[in-house]
Amino acid sequence: MENQTDYIVIKAKDQGVQVFGLTRGQDTRFHHIEKLDRNEVLIAQFTDHTSAVKVRGKAVILTKHGEIHTDTD
Repeated sequence: MENQTDYIVIKAKDQGVQVFGLTRGQDTRFHHIEKLDRNEVLIAQFTDHTSAVKVRGKAVILTKHGEIHTDTD
């Protein structure tokens, strides 16, 4: 059976939301950057190479654990 990983959905609520993929291993590094415009959606998956995702800007993040808003206004 293949290793199944979880997906997250990131929806930009403003122009220029940045999504960073970070690597696994001894040194955590950025390995991928996406820039989203208002109302664009990115579907991301954790893999053998991606251990974390950083979101900069106003966005809604949907996971199996719930919904997270990056702005608290």
